[in-house]
Amino acid sequence: MKLLIVESPSKAKTIKSYVGRDVQVLASVGHIRDLSTSGRGDLGVDINDDFKPRYEITKGKEKVVEELIKAAKGKEVILATDPDREGEAIAWHLSEILNLDKNAKNRAEFKEITKKTVAQELKNLKKINIDLVESQETRRIIDRIIGFRLSNLVKKKIKAKSAGRVQSVALRLVVELEDEIQAFIPETYYDFKLVCSRVEFDYVKKNKDLIKLEEANKIKAEAIAPYVVTSIDKRVRTSKPKVAYITSTLQQDANNILRYSANKTMRVAQQLYEGIEINGDITGLITYMRTDSTRLSNEFLYPARDFIERKYGKEYLGFYNQKQSDNAQDAHEAIRPTDIKLTPKFVELSLDKDQFRLYKMIYERTLEALMSDAKYDVTKVTVSSNNHDFEAEQVIQTFKGFTIVKDDNKDKILPPYEINQELTNAKLKEEEKQTEPPTRYSEATLIKKLEQLGIGRPSTYAHIISTLKQRDYVTTEKRRFVPTELGMRTSKALTEYFSKIINYEYTSRLETVLDDIADGKKERTETLKSFYKHFMPIYQHADKNMKVIPNERTGTMCPQCGNPLEYKFSSYGRFIGCSNFPKCKYTENIEEESTKNKSLKNKEK
Repeated sequence: MKLLIVESPSKAKTIKSYVGRDVQVLASVGHIRDLSTSGRGDLGVDINDDFKPRYEITKGKEKVVEELIKAAKGKEVILATDPDREGEAIAWHLSEILNLDKNAKNRAEFKEITKKTVAQELKNLKKINIDLVESQETRRIIDRIIGFRLSNLVKKKIKAKSAGRVQSVALRLVVELEDEIQAFIPETYYDFKLVCSRVEFDYVKKNKDLIKLEEANKIKAEAIAPYVVTSIDKRVRTSKPKVAYITSTLQQDANNILRYSANKTMRVAQQLYEGIEINGDITGLITYMRTDSTRLSNEFLYPARDFIERKYGKEYLGFYNQKQSDNAQDAHEAIRPTDIKLTPKFVELSLDKDQFRLYKMIYERTLEALMSDAKYDVTKVTVSSNNHDFEAEQVIQTFKGFTIVKDDNKDKILPPYEINQELTNAKLKEEEKQTEPPTRYSEATLIKKLEQLGIGRPSTYAHIISTLKQRDYVTTEKRRFVPTELGMRTSKALTEYFSKIINYEYTSRLETVLDDIADGKKERTETLKSFYKHFMPIYQHADKNMKVIPNERTGTMCPQCGNPLEYKFSSYGRFIGCSNFPKCKYTENIEEESTKNKSLKNKEK
């Protein structure tokens, strides 16, 4: 008998349908162990013994562990947790708990959950990758040290909830952008168009500067009739398809197009990866959804190209650019359908609405990525008056290429024009405008910025954003992040005292070091010693010098003890509480108080 252990119960159910009766499939339900929170410093790490970790069973997982130990007796154990660093670490912890042979080839990686792939991987078992495990452990220890030390500090000094290595950098991005927005001073400028028979010709500026009042008056005085066509330029324009999705681009598009949060995107993608029942069979519909690689395997490329040639024609086949970004770990493929024949139309009735919309987006993006460029005939018409030019473009698609998948192209057609033709009834249209402040981050643009800066990794983006929300460091207005007063206060205190740690370059550089540990290029203990030597003096200085910021007073008194009331924060959000806590435990709900104030104002009216 064999025991195959995965992370998710739903994945266990899918894989169970693929294997024989001699294989028992159980789930660890995520991590089974974590760093202890007891002992010296509550870090779960012995700093003086080469940062030796002290692990304990994760709270609530005792029963799961007991069942796994019992089930493993007398069986060959196969560890098939997720194919990334966290999954490798979970496999290692399972190996430790179950007392498995450290040199045994008992690790399976299912980068897609299909019957064929599962069968192949079970024939090609390998050893647990200790380099990956040590990379994950190093990250966890560093995050524990920074998180515990900084969280205790900000709770004590500025009444904030927590701080962390990556979440604090993400918060800093939001806060610094908000500072720019608040400091922004709008400028008045002018824009001109020439309107003729519903065609708008845009004014061609002489430089990149905004058109101010003096220049605007000059344009109005000089750009007058007659308006004459001075050039007609024709060229061919090509449009290339985007590469297949990685985690960050999937989260960005799902946020922009489907309005899914990063958390929702990953939850739905997990369902598609783990398996959906289609015509009585359970199969995974997409490959593993935590990846930074745009690579596609030959096992997928060849049948996909055959599919495109049969459905659309040979001329629709394109060249797929497999070039990776500099930060890509390339552990496994891009996010793609497991089978190109599983079209959105074929699987629609088997999926719920959210699953279908995300799958359709992934399927179409992958298909487009393998197709040829779209081509357009572009005609640019220039109209002039006294050395002032206006331009309009006609765009007609001549070859659909990859756009045939959605087939939503619309041509832009102009009336026929000739050189030296004078436009009749053309009117100059002036519009006074004001410059706009920078746009706040949405989930999509914040993820994009984190990726550009090399901060975080595919598995962390959704968690970073959800932490900022849960800690009440940001709120959302029109789907964009606005830092709260608590968020501003926390970020500015951390930036003042921890600028050498809570900054973009250091955080990105640390991610690279963790990648190097995963690749066997750097050593875990030396990395931790170097980090700790750098971090502790900074922390000790902040602990000594950071001023205690009292809670903001409401201006009212406690009805129970007469002491001032103040705004406070808990895991449930902002509330009003007595400054004499814990002797007096009086609290008020801020929302209820707002409602009372509104009612009073209505009565006064």
